[in-house]
Amino acid sequence: MIYVVFVEPETPGNIGFLARTMKNFGLSQLVLINPCELEHETYYQSMHAREIIYNRQEYDSLPEFVKTEGIDYVVGTTGTAGGSYNIPRIAITPENLSQSLNVKGHIALLFGREGDGLTNHELEMCDVVVSIPTHESYPILNITHAAAIIFYELFKNEKKYPVEDLDEASLEEKQGLIDYVDDVLDNLDYPPHKKKNASLAFKRMVGRAFISGREAHTLKGMFRRIRDRIN
Repeated sequence: MIYVVFVEPETPGNIGFLARTMKNFGLSQLVLINPCELEHETYYQSMHAREIIYNRQEYDSLPEFVKTEGIDYVVGTTGTAGGSYNIPRIAITPENLSQSLNVKGHIALLFGREGDGLTNHELEMCDVVVSIPTHESYPILNITHAAAIIFYELFKNEKKYPVEDLDEASLEEKQGLIDYVDDVLDNLDYPPHKKKNASLAFKRMVGRAFISGREAHTLKGMFRRIRDRIN
């Protein structure tokens, strides 16, 4: 199941536009995080997708949503992808995402505020970040335009799913693997800022790899042995 999550939307009409775009591509689970007041414009702009607005979920914070709904995989979006030294904003394209996203479970696709997008802290919560290449003369897309591009890339490949009967690693299994890596970093006496970057880089690598439960179990065993050997 894919949840489309709009973080702190500021314009009622954009919520309606997003719902209409979702229905174009067969998506129905809309989540609003600390939204503005919904107004007549919200329902007017949603057109024939008003049921998505009526059935929306609202949460006060992103962590509350992720925990309550048992989200297994979090995909962030950004209009300002980072280079090699801005780890939270290292991004893949929507096409890369659609080619790899054969996971089971609950997936959250995050869209940020109309003005500022997602914060670095929110992006650090994500397993992978997506950015859409645009022309340098006007690089920032309206949220519904960005959503339409990403939804299309996911939708056009839907008949290929599942690629295999893949036992995708759960959120708990992936977090357990990351915890073992953090234990290794602690035993290597990494400076706090370097440990944070190394841990986030590993989390993103795991996210882009879409590892199976068996792979996560195997890697946990390897890092456990490394941790025990260097203690």
